[in-house]
Amino acid sequence: MKIILASTSPRRQDLLSLADIEFTTQAVDVDESVLSEEMPQDYIVRMVQAKAEAAAEVIKQFVSSDKNSTATNLERKQKEHYLVITADTIGVLADGVSILVKPTDKNDAFAMWQKMSNTQHAVWTAVQLSVVDSVGKVIHTDNILEKTEVTFIELDKAAMEAYWATGEPTDKAGGYAIQGKGAAWVERINGSYSNVVGLPLAQTIAAIQRIKQQFCE
Repeated sequence: MKIILASTSPRRQDLLSLADIEFTTQAVDVDESVLSEEMPQDYIVRMVQAKAEAAAEVIKQFVSSDKNSTATNLERKQKEHYLVITADTIGVLADGVSILVKPTDKNDAFAMWQKMSNTQHAVWTAVQLSVVDSVGKVIHTDNILEKTEVTFIELDKAAMEAYWATGEPTDKAGGYAIQGKGAAWVERINGSYSNVVGLPLAQTIAAIQRIKQQFCE
């Protein structure tokens, strides 16, 4: 069973590689707009479902458009199953509603960090593991929804200025990387560290093993 990580996130790729899991990556394009009054957890669950459906369509097109395969190879491909992993991670402020997104600029980052200073926020990751057949049909799903609580130290303007100058915050939800220089701001966490990075690794590995036992034996 081929494993496809439907994500271009280098952090998720690094985490799966640490577990010695062989996989390929596939970029998928979905509308990531948040719906009106949508709760954070509902949003990321919807995102991983949408990404899985998009990846399944890519698989379908790949198999059906392979003109170079022999009849035997094409028949084999048509019998293959693919394990597609999709994930989405967000930070949520203590109010349980306000989503921490990637900062648009320095002022946006500072405003967000002031709300996170000396308090706790949550990092949620939804993961969907989808078994997809060669015609793009999802025949099995395994879902993970993981929460990690992160407490920041009190941040002053000098610390925020110095961190922004590193360039690290610009493409990170919440404007920090726990696996990078942002770790200096983390007083404590309660839950999975890898979840904050972008993929709850132990839970994902366990789900992969369950699916392999079910479909590969």
